[in-house]
Amino acid sequence: MAGCAAALEFAALSGRRGLSRLPKALQEDPALFPYLTRIFWLVMQPLSLVVLLLAAGLALSWLRRRWISRVLVGSALLLLFLCCFTTFGYLLITPLEQRFARPAEPVQVDGIVVLGGGMDSEVNSVRGGYELNRSGDRYVETLRLALRHPNARIVIAGGPAALVQQEPEALAGRRFFEAFGIAPERILTDEQSRNTEENAQFAKQLAGTTDGQTWLLVTSAFHMPRAVGLFRKAEFPVVPWPADYLASGAEGVRIKPDQSTENVSVSNLALREWAGLLGYYLTGRIEDVLPAP
Repeated sequence: MAGCAAALEFAALSGRRGLSRLPKALQEDPALFPYLTRIFWLVMQPLSLVVLLLAAGLALSWLRRRWISRVLVGSALLLLFLCCFTTFGYLLITPLEQRFARPAEPVQVDGIVVLGGGMDSEVNSVRGGYELNRSGDRYVETLRLALRHPNARIVIAGGPAALVQQEPEALAGRRFFEAFGIAPERILTDEQSRNTEENAQFAKQLAGTTDGQTWLLVTSAFHMPRAVGLFRKAEFPVVPWPADYLASGAEGVRIKPDQSTENVSVSNLALREWAGLLGYYLTGRIEDVLPAP
């Protein structure tokens, strides 16, 4: 999928020339950005698009615009087929996951930053505890590293999600690590950040001076390029430590009918991440559309 990255870079370079035409809130207002991006994705995610296309096609059929109606319905069915029954999502997510390889483990680790997104905050807000979601490998890998490097501090970067009233994920993260014997004084929690940009900014504040230190950044492999770009923007030097791989990298182009719900989920994550990279680049939040090692 190198062509996908090249096409995205071309679109981004063209788009940056028209950056002044973007809504000013998207460019400058850090308080609104998490809400606007979440609303955008609620509308533009694949299943939402399928519903919107089908609804528009049905409406136009009643208005006797049958040719346009058929195009819209056909587009909806094609998108649904690609996301549900093919390796479309895996082909999109593989170049993201392969962008940053996990290096040899450093002998000395002074700190670990784990990004939120690995907890089921809806459940934990009601039941307490630390239920992990599909990205919970972020926390499992961080726990392994914390046990191997007993002097390393741990920054949990995870506040409440925008648009919902839930407890900050960092609180469940603290319960998780303490339950497995990590000393409370080693754990620093960012309970305010609402997106990856704020994760980087607040994690830097919590870590303090890191000159001459080795800090690992743990997040899902597909999320690592955007995370690294934002940590570079925040001037917080970290060693990328990807976890939670979703693709083997060997799926190829084929029909994959046996795991339709998983296929949709991977497609959704991949498209969201590519859209996030493009959006963060166009609004000047990262320096490269696809940050490199």
